[in-house]
Amino acid sequence: MTTEKFVVAYEGSAGDTTLLDYAIDRAKKDGTSLVLVHILEWSPYSFLTPQELEERKARRIEEMDRAKSAVLDPAMEKVRAAGVEVECQLRYGSVVELVCEIAQKEGAAMIFVGRAGSSSMASRVFGSVPIGLAQVAPVPTVIVP
Repeated sequence: MTTEKFVVAYEGSAGDTTLLDYAIDRAKKDGTSLVLVHILEWSPYSFLTPQELEERKARRIEEMDRAKSAVLDPAMEKVRAAGVEVECQLRYGSVVELVCEIAQKEGAAMIFVGRAGSSSMASRVFGSVPIGLAQVAPVPTVIVP
């Protein structure tokens, strides 16, 4: 296997099955490994009391544990079962910024992301993750339907 990597911005929703299948197929064809990236959006409030900060920290740890066991672990098992090398990264923050940062740090050749299913006014006004990645990603971005 080569040292080339593909980053997969993995949400874990039902539509991400197609995304994961596509990424696995491409990785097999190109002899690459995958980096599954799951980002939990988290707004950094700086005006909380010490007690609120501690509660927030506990909730954040619980959410990360849940995301790892419910989202990333099953996806990683599927990728490994297909015979593709895989690693994962679970982070908090802005999805677009962190996926781009991880792609750069990993030296990724490409980013795969699922097409957003949201048709809400907010996503139309503020943009979606696939559109954001297509605009600012440091490497080619494939939007998987």
